[in-house]
Formats: sequence, structure tokens, C-alpha cells
Amino acid sequence: IYFYLLKLNQITKDILKILIIGAGPAGLTAAWELEKHGIKSTILEADSTSGGISRTVDRNGWKFDIGGHRFFTKVDEVYEIWDEILDKEDFIWRPRMSRIYYNKKFFDYPLKASNALFNLGIFEAIRCVLSYFYVKIIPIKDTSNFETWVASRFGWRLYNIFFKTYTEKVWGIPANTIGSDWASQRIKNLNLGKAILNAVLPKKNDEIITTLIDKFKYPKLGPGMMWDAAEKKLREDGHEIIFNSKVKSIKLKGKSYHVLTSEGKEYTADAIFSSMPLAHLPIIIEPEPNEKIKSAGRSLTFRDFLSVALVIPSEHAFPDNWIYIHEPDVKVGRVQNYGSWSPYLVKDNMTCLGLEYFVDKGDELWEKTDGDLINMGIKELEDLGLIDEGIVEEGYVIRMPKAYPLYDMEYKKNIDLIKDWLINEHPNIYPMGRNGMHRYNNQDHSMVTAVQSVRNLILNQNNDIWSINVEEGYHEEINTGRAAPQIGLDK
Repeated sequence: IYFYLLKLNQITKDILKILIIGAGPAGLTAAWELEKHGIKSTILEADSTSGGISRTVDRNGWKFDIGGHRFFTKVDEVYEIWDEILDKEDFIWRPRMSRIYYNKKFFDYPLKASNALFNLGIFEAIRCVLSYFYVKIIPIKDTSNFETWVASRFGWRLYNIFFKTYTEKVWGIPANTIGSDWASQRIKNLNLGKAILNAVLPKKNDEIITTLIDKFKYPKLGPGMMWDAAEKKLREDGHEIIFNSKVKSIKLKGKSYHVLTSEGKEYTADAIFSSMPLAHLPIIIEPEPNEKIKSAGRSLTFRDFLSVALVIPSEHAFPDNWIYIHEPDVKVGRVQNYGSWSPYLVKDNMTCLGLEYFVDKGDELWEKTDGDLINMGIKELEDLGLIDEGIVEEGYVIRMPKAYPLYDMEYKKNIDLIKDWLINEHPNIYPMGRNGMHRYNNQDHSMVTAVQSVRNLILNQNNDIWSINVEEGYHEEINTGRAAPQIGLDK
């Protein structure tokens, strides 16, 4: 019986047709996991390269990490996958440093009560503390949106200084129209009252506060090095990866799916692992769902992204991996120093500063010429005082659509409608990854959704991928046992 089951399992593997949509971290990880079970796949990628938002862009020998990807995770299996894909010598260890720039001053990131209050000045610090106690004495009743959720925990003044400007730059809508889930997922749960008290009267014991890791692993040629290597190894193992192949329709015929691409080619599959936007599935799957499901898909929206990379002498650059810009008078939201990520991304004695702009495809910024964007980026950095005049030698622009799934007030309800429809009507379509689940997943979370989805199909496991990356306070932390009051945000 044992050998019969083994044989039956092998036959099942041989005849099972698996299609993966998207060659980003989720899609390539799904294929990586399938390979461990002896199953080959076909991967359809709409773009001309692998990696998704985790790719590395190369322009004239300068390499750019889109968004910044620290290779840190709390999931040991993800480390194992990274180490399977790349050799040990392909990684370097990099120091972790990020700060917030506000009112011409640098603030520790994550915020530390003593540092923040000192930099704000005595009178502003007093206002912030009084504002905090005010919301504790007279609580905010409705904390269902980002604005009131944050203000109820830190006071209105600290909210307006450290949260409102940056958040509204990222999402392009008022903070009170963003769901509180975004806040609870990305902002560390901390009692500011204790933080203020500890800043004045620090305790020597009985305080265990977590702090951020001070270094992280990083592929020396950027995150795209990881996914280029995964693509190469998967091809060598017999997986087919097809670029410039956007999925136009998915039709269920009997028990098989027929997938039509933009090239006019048709593929059949017994199961589909999809990292294409969850929002698109209701309008391309047949038989089509009811109007309520299609409306839920139309309601899920994204924020697009562009980066302006400016080449300057490295001696003029800041040491941070990135700096959050909380100044309301400029459009830039964050500035990276690619040389601080890896010396292999830049050239001798030079570095690139990547200015990140959060946009909507087709808006004024998106439609600007590369030259205009480069000039704007130079002026904004000079106005901020982050660079001196006349030191920029080259400039490049990188655009990335659908970089950030938007958490509006209705997003969770809309996701649930689509999720339940897929579970009931299309159990062999497995959404995964950031866009595939409309979740602001980190790279490692996207990988875990792929691994667990594959195991749900192949091993009949019952992993709940929708519970991944919803825990409050997931951060790049270690437990030090030292009292260090802080307010932590993730990227």
C-alpha cells in the first residue's frame, strides 16, 4: 500500500498543471516550494523582468533598490530559502540607520521620547505632553481611522508633527480616510505615558523594551540579485518563466482553468497561484461573479511610486539607509542613500541618493518628464539642506505602478468579499503576496504566503494565509532587556 501511494503521488505530480501569475518574491517562492515537491510550473509575468517591487534597477552601472529591502525576518524558513537561492559570499552585513527629518532637525527612528522632546524644544515638548494627557482625560470616541487611532495614543500635536504629513504624502488622501488597520499594523503599540516617564525617571530594572536590529543581511548587488538567481535556477530545473505576458482572462471549464494572455496564448492549469492584483480577479475570471464582488474589486486601489536617483560625491551624503521627510513644503517622502545599502550599488567615491515620491499613475508628478523630475528633486534636496548646490552629476528616474495597496476605510470589507468568493467558487486559485492579497506585506511575509499556499494544495494543509502580517507590531526588533522608550514605525 505504501509503495502504491508513493506511485500514485508521483503520478499526481506528473499530471498536475500549475500556473503561477507573477514573477515577484511570492511567485518565484511558490515555484521554489513546488520544486521541492517535484512539481514543475509555468510562470506568467506581465513585466519584462523578475522581482516585482523587489527588483534591482540598473542604469548606466548604478543600481537602485526600489523602496529599500532589508533582509530581516522572524521566520527562520525564509532565511533558509534566501540561503538556498544565494551563496554565503553573495550577502553582506550592513549597518541599520534611519532617521526622521523635520523642521531642519534629525530625529531618531523609531522615535525616542527623550530625543524627540529635546529636539522639539521645551515649549513644543510641553505642548506635546499636554496634548497627550488631554486625549487621555477626554478620550477620542471614534478611533476607526488612522488619524484618530494615532492621535488617541500619542496626542494631536505629536500626531500632526510625526504622522500626518508623511502618511498623507504616501497615500495622497486625508489621514482620516485611511483605515486604522494601517496604523495598528505599522506602528508599534507603546504606552507614551510610560515612555515620557521613563525618559525623565528611567528604571534600572523591570523594564524590557525591544529595540531595532543594528545590522541586516543584504545581497551585495541589491534584492534583484536574489530573484534573478531564483529565476535562473528555476529555469534550469525545468520551470517555464514567460515575460511580457499579462493575464487577460481566466476561464473555468470543467475542472480546469484556461488562461489567456496579452500575447494571445492560452494555458491550461489545474491550480493557479496568483500574485496579480486581487482587485483584478473579479473582472477577468469567468464565470463572472455578481456585481457586488466586481464592485469590491473596483474599490481596491493602489498608490504608485517613482524614484529620482541623483549621483553625488559620497563625501556629501548622509550615512543613513534612508531618511523620512516630514516637511510639508516638499513633495519627496523619503530619501535613500544607495551607497549605505551596499558599496556594490554605486561607484568609487560616488553615491546615489534616491528620492521617493508617492504618486497616482497619470497625475501631475507621474506625467512630468524625467528632466523636470530630476530638476525638482535637486531643488527639494537643496531646499531641505540635505545637499549643497551644484554637486549633482547625474540623474535617473524609475517608475513603479501599483507599489502600495491602499488601506481605505472599506478595504477590509472588500477583501473579505473577494476572498470568500474565491474560497467558495474557485478553491484552486490561491492569491498570495502583496498585490495578490492587497496587503502591505513585507518581502518575507509575501514569501510565507506562497509557501503556505503551495502546501495547502500539495499537502492538504489548512494554513490561513490571510492571518499572515496582521499581527500588531511586526518590526525588525530584537529583545535587549534595556529600557529604551520608543515609538516604532515600519516602512
